[in-house]
Parts: sequence; C-alpha cells; structure tokens
Amino acid sequence: MQELIEQAWNDRSLTERAEVRQAVEEAVAMLDRGELRVAEPDGDGWRVNEWVKKAVLLFFPLRGMQTMEAGPMEYWDKIPPKRGLAERGVRVVPPAVARYGSYLAPGAVMMPSYVNIGAWVGPGTMVDTWATVGSCAQVGANVHLSGGVGLGGVLEPVQAAPVIIEDNCFIGSRCIVVEGVRVEREAVLGAGTVLTASTKIIDVTGSEPVEYTGRVPARSVVIPGTRPKHFAAGEYGVPCALIIGRRKESTDKKTSLNEALRLF
Repeated sequence: MQELIEQAWNDRSLTERAEVRQAVEEAVAMLDRGELRVAEPDGDGWRVNEWVKKAVLLFFPLRGMQTMEAGPMEYWDKIPPKRGLAERGVRVVPPAVARYGSYLAPGAVMMPSYVNIGAWVGPGTMVDTWATVGSCAQVGANVHLSGGVGLGGVLEPVQAAPVIIEDNCFIGSRCIVVEGVRVEREAVLGAGTVLTASTKIIDVTGSEPVEYTGRVPARSVVIPGTRPKHFAAGEYGVPCALIIGRRKESTDKKTSLNEALRLF
C-alpha cells in the first residue's frame, strides 16, 4: 500500500489505476479506525509518516462533491463526517463534526467542536466547545482542550511535523498551538497562550532565563508574556510564553474536574 501511494505521489496519472485508488482509500480508512497515524511516538521523539500524509492529499482529488445531511443541516463537500460513534464509544454533542479519516479513541468527548481529517484524538480526551483540532494534529490521552482552543493543521509540506499535544495536558481557553509545536506530557497552558514555531518559550523559574522554541517541556505551567524588542520605530513588546513553574498536586486537582464531569 505504501509503495503504491509513493508511486502515485510522484506520478499522478497512476491514480487512474484501481489498485492505487484502493490503496489510497484503504489508508484513509485505516486512519479513520486508528490503525494508521500521521505521526507516532518514536522513543523520546515523534516520527512523521510522510506517506500517510500523501495518502490524505491524494484522497481529495479522487472524491467528488456531494450533498450530505445531518438532521436539518446540509453540507456540500467531498469528505463525510465520521459514522458509528456509539459503537466506537465516543460522545459527540451536536453540532460537533469529526471528519472521516480522523480518529477518536473510546472515551473521547466532543462538545460542539471540529476535528479534521488525519487528526488523532486519544482516549478520555475532551475537545471542548468551539475548539478546533486541525488536520493531522495528534492529541494524546486524557487531554482537555478548553473552549476555543485552536490546534493548527498541516498537510503540506509532507515532511512537516504536525501539532502534538501529549498525554494528560491541559490546554486553557483560547490557546493557539500551530506550526508543529509539541506540548509534552502533563503540561498546562494558561488561557490565551499562543505558540508558533518561532515563539520564544522562556523558563523564568531559575536565576537565569532558559529559552525553548517549538516545544513545551513536560509538566511545565505556561502563561502568555511579552518581551521587549527594538525596531527602527522604537522598542515594543512582542509575544512570548513564560514557563512559571512545574505542575503540582494543586494543579492536578483542578484538572481532575474533567474526569468528574465525564463520569457524572
């Protein structure tokens, strides 16, 4: 399957062949079932499966536009929403939408929100109201994506890493995480934190600042901040993120509210 997809990526005329179309369809079906992932843990890091991204990109031109209905709501698109949610053990509150080709693990909860194709959402994770999980974003187990969180999507370039939120993270309301940023396990992002590939993430807990870009260390507690920068027109504050501590028992108690909400 991978070989056929790689060949078709380099020569799009091959998508006319039945076996190639079948390979692309099956790859996306496996994404939908959670049997394939665009990116997956690899030791202490993550590995991007570029060929799976290629399958998603090849999938779009193989499908025609169609009218889809969900109750009184009508859609005009190429990719239908996920089906069989009850059998999967997933709670989806109207009018939330998870697109076919995304994966929602058993115990995941979607309030009115959106999960795009290629994304992976782990067990016990809450995708809260108006949160968006972009294409190919990877969200671990027991994560809370609070209201209005935006996780960026990425399909091209195929070698680009997606946004990764590891297990047991708490992502505060209106946070934005884009451009392949990795938030490591059990980290907490305070409301309104914006992380891009170039955002300076500064640990201010010690006597000297320690800077990171592209990743939030495990168990970090992060809030929005600014730092001065000189421009031709003067000095202005530019956005950054501040690590102000490490997750403590008191923080864990706050986030444990999510489990109580799911159970009761």
